[in-house]
Amino acid sequence: MPRGDLYNFLKIRDAIDSVGEKVNLIGVVLECGFPRKTKGTDWFCSVRIIDETHQDPGLPVNVFTQTRNQLPRILSVGDIIQFQRVSMKIHDDKINAVFYKKYSSFAIYEGRDGRNLVPYQTYETFREKDLDKNFVIDLRRWLQNFQFDEGANYFSLIREINGGESFNLVCKIIHIHEGAGNEWMAFVWDGTDAPPSNILQKLEDEMHHPLPLHLESLPLSRDTLCSFPSVGTVLRVVSQDIENDNLRLLKTGEWVKLLNLLCEVHAGLWRCVLTPFTKLRYTPNEDRLKIERQRSLYYERLSRSPQSLRRMPFWSLPWPSQVTEVDGDDDDDHAIFLTLMDVLTSSEVTASFKCVVRVIAAFPWQAKDFCFPAGIDRIRLTLEDSTARIHAFLYAEDGVKFFDGQSSVTALGSKLNALLGVIADNDGEQNDSRRNPPWVQICLKSQSDKSGSRHYRIFGTKLVA
Repeated sequence: MPRGDLYNFLKIRDAIDSVGEKVNLIGVVLECGFPRKTKGTDWFCSVRIIDETHQDPGLPVNVFTQTRNQLPRILSVGDIIQFQRVSMKIHDDKINAVFYKKYSSFAIYEGRDGRNLVPYQTYETFREKDLDKNFVIDLRRWLQNFQFDEGANYFSLIREINGGESFNLVCKIIHIHEGAGNEWMAFVWDGTDAPPSNILQKLEDEMHHPLPLHLESLPLSRDTLCSFPSVGTVLRVVSQDIENDNLRLLKTGEWVKLLNLLCEVHAGLWRCVLTPFTKLRYTPNEDRLKIERQRSLYYERLSRSPQSLRRMPFWSLPWPSQVTEVDGDDDDDHAIFLTLMDVLTSSEVTASFKCVVRVIAAFPWQAKDFCFPAGIDRIRLTLEDSTARIHAFLYAEDGVKFFDGQSSVTALGSKLNALLGVIADNDGEQNDSRRNPPWVQICLKSQSDKSGSRHYRIFGTKLVA
């Protein structure tokens, strides 16, 4: 039969040798991109498929349709898709298949664990055949033991990200947030700590433009935060020029591979951007990179010795700076360092914690405004570690202890500059807006107000820089 006959499927390996011909293909979706509008009137998306004859790098299939709803709406990367009468082409010295809206068609089936042999989506001109079911069954059977070996260097860890660069990430979807209007945000995690970023804001900006505690427009509920891991950075992922309906492939609780994410820093907080060029890659439950991140990076970290180091930020190791000292010793009930996410999600309303943090902002920001006749008045410090940001306050005798009894404006200013990572000139003025505050130890106490909201107070801590 001619190769374009509807009853004749080609293996991907053979299709690659059939440039210039129309062929029928069936394969597993290894990657899929997000729909986007072409420069003309069509809609476009790219799907990369594999079978038992060809897995690396897979065959790209570029799909062009008249409307967005006609594009493949893949429910899960790893599903099975068949194409009828697609054209084999060469573009930029790479072979791909092209789906033309006038004569091509497709059907999509559930993947490895599927039981239904009826496609869940078909193109309007698709014609089903009895033999289709056999091909689907064979691919599902093959997928049971399939492992795609990309190599560890192909994917970055969250602790390796750099602002302004694109990268690939293996991560777990912790939460999907859909806010007012068109706000959409995914929260992802791989067990590692994002690197601390420079703070580019001057101290005086804290009065009218305080550093945000989070990137979402409203804070997440405590119930949501309690579902987050308390160790490792939960990275915010936003979408750019992608309609929210197209983000259905990202499901809470699942591990995914995201290709070509754009990394950015906003107000010292990391975020990643899904662009029209971002792709999702098949990630089976037994995926080696997923298991490596769970077992080697997370569980081994929590079994680190000594126990006090297990929850310390990776970037503060082997030990935080000597800028502060805290009360107590290794026999203290709170000798084990906890993360700020531990603090936020604690089941005890009134509790004490010992943390390693960076102090990134203070309000008021001038030492001359700290002192009143009764001693140190209320000072708000913004704290961050690899898991969260919070506001914590210094009051009265705790403030006096924090500044080691110093009362002169010069001495207070010098200590504050050391705490906030300020590079000051001879007059004590900040001469560089970039700051990299040191990691310091700090003791916190939580309490609630009449409305039930929790607040945090610094105690038992002395600034010795």
